[in-house]
Amino acid sequence: MSAVLNPYLNFRGNARQAMEFYASIFGGELNVSTFADYQLAEDPLENDQVMHSQLETDAGFTLMGADVPARQDITPNGSISLSGDDEPLLRGYWDKLAEGANIVEPLEKAPWGDSFGMLVDKYGVFWLVNITGAQATA
Repeated sequence: MSAVLNPYLNFRGNARQAMEFYASIFGGELNVSTFADYQLAEDPLENDQVMHSQLETDAGFTLMGADVPARQDITPNGSISLSGDDEPLLRGYWDKLAEGANIVEPLEKAPWGDSFGMLVDKYGVFWLVNITGAQATA
């Protein structure tokens, strides 16, 4: 493989909790390195914050995240889209992500024939879920 594209999420002091939450949803192996692990904390209060984390999920997804030090502006996260035709799997992800989330659009049948929903999870990450369905006819 010559190139990989993965989401990299920014947090302010709760990256470990967020990434552990995602590991509980998607399964897989989570590796976490702190600023102290590499002597990179400029503020001793940030020693235990996450410098880098990487979740390699059971489904083959890679999700990365870190705490942004207080001295730096936090870059807003974009959104993450989960899609496919495995309805039980995707609905299961939705249900777990929805715990404590702000539901923007419920996961329901959309005009284009798929089931679609949007939410902002309890860590402020925007998720879109699209479950492939029968094509809508005109």
